[in-house]
Amino acid sequence: MIPNRAESEAVAGTETQLSALPLTAYRSAVALDEPFLPTAPPATAARLDAHVRSALHLLSADPAVSRLGLRSDSLRHLADADTPADADTARRVLRALLTGRDPGPLPKGADLELDALLGAERNLRPTVSVRELPTIEEEFHGTASRAAAEAVLWRGDITTLAADAVVNAANSQLLGCFRPLHPCIDNALHNAAGPHLRDDCHTIITAQGALEPTGTAKITRGYHLPARYVLHTVGPVVQGRPHAHDAQALASSYRACLDLAAEVETIRTLAFCAVSTGVFGYPKEEAAPVALHTVADWIAAHPGRFDRVVFTVFEDDDERAYHQALCAGARP
Repeated sequence: MIPNRAESEAVAGTETQLSALPLTAYRSAVALDEPFLPTAPPATAARLDAHVRSALHLLSADPAVSRLGLRSDSLRHLADADTPADADTARRVLRALLTGRDPGPLPKGADLELDALLGAERNLRPTVSVRELPTIEEEFHGTASRAAAEAVLWRGDITTLAADAVVNAANSQLLGCFRPLHPCIDNALHNAAGPHLRDDCHTIITAQGALEPTGTAKITRGYHLPARYVLHTVGPVVQGRPHAHDAQALASSYRACLDLAAEVETIRTLAFCAVSTGVFGYPKEEAAPVALHTVADWIAAHPGRFDRVVFTVFEDDDERAYHQALCAGARP
């Protein structure tokens, strides 16, 4: 089921009336146009564990420690370089602590430790340039997809993608996933970007004074991600088969991201995750045609605005859904 443009825009209009916060209302508050300047250079690989343990020590008094069922003295013990716990265990605990931590200032010195650590981890991950990826036109000869010349289908880890902006499938609180080690895209992006991403989202949602409506989007910097910006959109939550209003809401999410990205002149490449298809429950084989059709409509209405729009997939069934949609011309 693919909504037409008029149907989707009607849904989007209703949603944004509930809580419309334009980019101009928060752009300066999150320093969107300022480059991110880490407080410390990336650490060497040999120093990663030292920065992990130092960060654990500095964060040992954070309220999230008790919420996670940990104890401050145990955390300080783990932070001791002489503790026999292996480096992977210490890193998992730090990741869980940052995932469960509320937005707000870090303890003195923690910024330096985390910037050194996250910068090093970014350098250790392979970075994929969007501009070097083949387009759908090049990979799917004869496809009826109208955006084939500008769009890309790529399977991989979106946290490694060097696009100007990447899209996060957010929840309505817009603060990221608070479930430690949960395998959602929201968690992955926040973990790679660092805690300032949550701080920016908190700034935005506080200014908005309400939860983020379904089918809308906000934008922040990307911090330690290869992408300079992150677009956060709330897609529909689906139980069972999607209805017409679900398809309309999903299309609105894609269009809201494109509209918002177009307001930032430096964004020329944009990478979508598969919005709503994970824990939000939208069937992948039905979401892919909606995504392809909506993006194609937008590109046709705004020729030349973006150089590349990437559909990022992660698993076999994600990729298969897009292959099927592309072979069918992205229409049922």
